[in-house]
Amino acid sequence: MTYRIPFNKPFIAGNEMAYIAQAVERGQLSGDGTFTHQCHAWLEQNLTCRMALLTHSGTAALEMAAMLADIQPGDEVIMPSFTFVSTANAFVLRGAMPVFVDIRPDTMNLDETLIKGAITPKTKAIVPVHYAGVPCEMDVILDLAKRHNTWVIEDAAQALLSTYHGRALGTLGDLGCISFHETKNIISGEGGALLINRTDCKERAEIIREKGTNRKRFLRGDVDKYTWVDIGSSYLPSELTAAFLLAQFEKADAIIRRRCQICDRYGQGLQDLVRRNLVTLPFSSSETGSNGHMYYLVTRSSEERNALMAHLRQQGILAVFHYVPLHSSPAGQRYGRTGSAMTHTDHISACLVRLPVYYEMTDSETDQVIESILKFYSNP
Repeated sequence: MTYRIPFNKPFIAGNEMAYIAQAVERGQLSGDGTFTHQCHAWLEQNLTCRMALLTHSGTAALEMAAMLADIQPGDEVIMPSFTFVSTANAFVLRGAMPVFVDIRPDTMNLDETLIKGAITPKTKAIVPVHYAGVPCEMDVILDLAKRHNTWVIEDAAQALLSTYHGRALGTLGDLGCISFHETKNIISGEGGALLINRTDCKERAEIIREKGTNRKRFLRGDVDKYTWVDIGSSYLPSELTAAFLLAQFEKADAIIRRRCQICDRYGQGLQDLVRRNLVTLPFSSSETGSNGHMYYLVTRSSEERNALMAHLRQQGILAVFHYVPLHSSPAGQRYGRTGSAMTHTDHISACLVRLPVYYEMTDSETDQVIESILKFYSNP
């Protein structure tokens, strides 16, 4: 079905097609060419991290992070259940057990007050997920990790250019993982990046990303041949992906600014529903340092949520729910366990609805969504 106002719409921001043509003309289609190096430089300069490496997906970045943290069978990794499956899969693939902790109802992020109670002698890492680009309480999480000698791996898939006390998300923990999937703010179709904030991880990250070989050292002239030296896989994106991504980076500030404007317009237009205690809305981007990745509302029940989405579909507007909690999924029950009661996770997953947000969305389209929601709640 074609919607008058879709949930998401991929877009061309500027030089994407010209850069792809340049990559083809140069004969650089495989990974780690000129455009890849320029993307690395952009990330390192704009986020202030020790090293950034493009990957073919955010999932790949998480898998690399699990290898760098030397996750082993029997280890435990604390994370929210209200997240995408890749957050858990990356660690389950290394033999670890995800330990799911409840989220805060105000930010949808890992409840930092529950982490300590979930830590055991087997805990190897804490994985905060910055939901909707809104930062977790990283000072508390980093302090806990230091006291218990655990890694902090930020799942910042949704959080490029979001900040926490002025610092870019993905750069506060040991490692950070970003996604450039077509549903994100800055896109390349598929794609991701691993942010490395520990000097002792830099060389091994290059090896893991290059199929477990020391090829990067060979290309730099550090060794006279390259060979298999560690575990790894093929995590490089193609140069075509990097070319598209660089053009998006060049327009990143404008893209983020526009998405924040759309989210703020939703917040202003729907405030009456909050005053009437009909829905819960997220904090504004200015209050949280978020990047305008997502706008959602939380209804009073799952039945109301489903009825609202059906009403919007009838108006030609696609609004969608989000995660099925991992702790209640078949694989989650097989491979993980809960480290707290999951009260807020269960409620929010049943009642949250995401509204359309995309770079080329007009004020008129945003207002049409607002008007349709207000109309739904105007009926007794």
